Amino acid sequence: MQKRRNGFTLIELMIVIVILGLLAAMVMPSLTGKGEEAKRNLVCVQMKSIYNGSLDMFKVNNSVYPSTAEGLEALTKNPDPEFYTNYSTSGYFKDSKLPKDSWGSNFIYVNDGGSIELISLGADKKEGGENEAADIKLSDCK
Repeated sequence: MQKRRNGFTLIELMIVIVILGLLAAMVMPSLTGKGEEAKRNLVCVQMKSIYNGSLDMFKVNNSVYPSTAEGLEALTKNPDPEFYTNYSTSGYFKDSKLPKDSWGSNFIYVNDGGSIELISLGADKKEGGENEAADIKLSDCK
């Protein structure tokens, strides 16, 4: 009488590997690029939060937005105590730290006569770009 071994045959293993490969081939295309899309969406959320939170509070206290030259740094430290007499004693960001975009870069702040624009240079950290490397502007966020 022969002992029968318990386990899988080579054919059974090959079938399982083929099935897993087919499943991966179907799922991977839908997952590819979702990480960058999520980062871009997060940047829009951050910019809206800066605009609707910190910048608006700055304007409420001081009647104007910071100038382009003062930038977002004006939300962490009073750039001109004689001009901004109602500046919040604790600043306008928690721990007085400027937020960074999803790729670890600072946001670019532009005040064009009261029209505010926040910009992230995107994944390539360079001005311009296309697709995932394109700049993200507050005005383009939905």
